Amino acid sequence: MIRIITDSTADLWQEYVEKRNLIVITMNYRLGDNNYMATPDTASPLYMDDREFYRQMRAGVIASTTQINQAQYEEAFEPVLQAGDDILYLAFSSGLTGSQHNASMAWDELKDKYPDRRLSMVDTKAASMGEGLAVWMVAEHFAAHPDLTLDELTEYSQSISMKVHHWFTVDDLKYLKRSGRVSGAAAVIGTVLNIKPVLHVDTEGHLIAVEKVQGRKKALRRLVDQFDAHCADKQNGAIFIGNCDALEDAQFVDDLIFQKTGRRATKISGIGPVIGSHSGPGTLALFFVSEDER
Repeated sequence: MIRIITDSTADLWQEYVEKRNLIVITMNYRLGDNNYMATPDTASPLYMDDREFYRQMRAGVIASTTQINQAQYEEAFEPVLQAGDDILYLAFSSGLTGSQHNASMAWDELKDKYPDRRLSMVDTKAASMGEGLAVWMVAEHFAAHPDLTLDELTEYSQSISMKVHHWFTVDDLKYLKRSGRVSGAAAVIGTVLNIKPVLHVDTEGHLIAVEKVQGRKKALRRLVDQFDAHCADKQNGAIFIGNCDALEDAQFVDDLIFQKTGRRATKISGIGPVIGSHSGPGTLALFFVSEDER
């Protein structure tokens, strides 16, 4: 059997994780002086509701994140190997984190102990629900073709990951400034002039600014323009819309897609604290699959 593992940065909703028996490695983050975990377990003392997280960010509390460490990977991988299963690990973009190095060290520590088992790691070069869409595509493909080998499923994963497009905008440039994505001067000028960036994730998994437009609504419309230009299957392909406590804007984008295609997004969902720590409240992102690599 093959078990699919991914990270909480994929922003997959819990019902789907349970439906496809996925394993999600949670990532830690820090808000002010306190440490939290991006976990769906509301009873955990390390859990924080997303809306409260973004409320505190808007109030000026500083958020930061940490990589998944080697011990966390070993804790996730070993029970699967013990059960006699192989692993397909669909990882958060190496262009945005160094966590995959820790995953490799964890596997080096475990592989001699489980010589008959295999682990295949795919760098999705994706983030947030773009990573989630890649995982979703792989999990659905595997559910439809359960006899696939690990090599076959890995090959499909590599191919589809690079075709997942990420188009997004942020509401306040100061969070990208803190992450080093824009200069301090650009953030100040952009705020004064109500400039909103339109960004995407490139083939190396890096965030790239494509254009700057004036006004939030125009930026949201530009996301849908990119969908119109690049989506491989507007009628049947999966469409994910992610938001950092910006549900009304997510619904606005969904309405624009409906006006163009007569259909709604496959999923509208929240973007969690790990990604939101860097992009900030008000982030709105649109994800879909293209015929070509992004």
